[in-house]
Amino acid sequence: MNPPRWHAALLATCLAAGSAVAQPASPTRPAAARSAPSSAPAFSYQSHAAALAYADELDRRQGWDDGWARRWLAQAERKPQVVRLIAPPPSGTPKNWAAYRSRFVEPVRLQAGQRFWRQHADTLARAEATYGVPAWLVVGIIGVETLYGQHTGNFRVLDALATLAFDFPAEHPRAAQRTEYFRSELAAFLDMARRSGVAPTEWRGSYAGAMGLPQFMPSNWERFGVDFDGDGRIDLLRSPSDAIGSVARYLQAYGWQPGMPTHYPVGFDAASLDLEALLLPDILPTFSPDALHRQGARFDAAVQAHPGPLALVELENGDAPRSYVLGTENFYAITRYNWSSYYAMAVIELGQAVQALVVR
Repeated sequence: MNPPRWHAALLATCLAAGSAVAQPASPTRPAAARSAPSSAPAFSYQSHAAALAYADELDRRQGWDDGWARRWLAQAERKPQVVRLIAPPPSGTPKNWAAYRSRFVEPVRLQAGQRFWRQHADTLARAEATYGVPAWLVVGIIGVETLYGQHTGNFRVLDALATLAFDFPAEHPRAAQRTEYFRSELAAFLDMARRSGVAPTEWRGSYAGAMGLPQFMPSNWERFGVDFDGDGRIDLLRSPSDAIGSVARYLQAYGWQPGMPTHYPVGFDAASLDLEALLLPDILPTFSPDALHRQGARFDAAVQAHPGPLALVELENGDAPRSYVLGTENFYAITRYNWSSYYAMAVIELGQAVQALVVR
């Protein structure tokens, strides 16, 4: 999906409550599908000056002489629920990794993951051979994102992206940057819808405008989507094969290295520990094993032999002691799909748990 950093703010709320993150969404669905309910009267962007000016500029830039962007953007509706979901949680909201994990590594998702793996074993193996991304990781991502296609989102993508492009909450610390991001995604979506022949009002997805089994944003659908089933089109909603290939291609593009572990266990020497220094780079791999050791981290020989940089990853557990691992460049690559260490760990643990059940 590659959502921006605002997603981590929503994640914090979900971690505190022990509930699953609201999932980004899906592409085309039948016309009977309805957008998420709202108790407030619909506000149409047909009279929104900034939205119409943007649509006119997009029409000019794209050479759409028929006024495609203006025609469809005028049919978009502001969704207050989207604004609520995108807003950052209250300051100081605690996180709880154990509660978050339990929402994903659980019997229903494990059983669905086994079925998905067995049904698409050949495709998963082909994706691994093509892109170097292991089957368990692809299975973990699709499982966390949409429960293997069961929950792909029911917002009209046009409404979600228009709301975030023109009514992004001003109190957000990065509102200007986020507004520009969603305007670019809106443009990518309108272009994709035009070329697909499916009306923009017919696409369904998440509150953030993400679509399909892998929850790709429109620009990533265009950049990383692959026709992995060979039917001549990219369909990330109805084709598990296309979804599998596209997730693998995405991770390869963001630096996945075949054969490298995602993380290692770590302990600490209280006498020499400088936790603040170890956490300063966040989850960006920065430290050599020797540098980690000097700052008080303790680990086994596998870490000492690791060829690349490492990061100390911290996971809060509510009132319980925090958990720590050493993240590799592959751990960081997973966070490019969703910028959260909690998300990455959930994907890893779900995917590997499904693998253990399939191969036992």
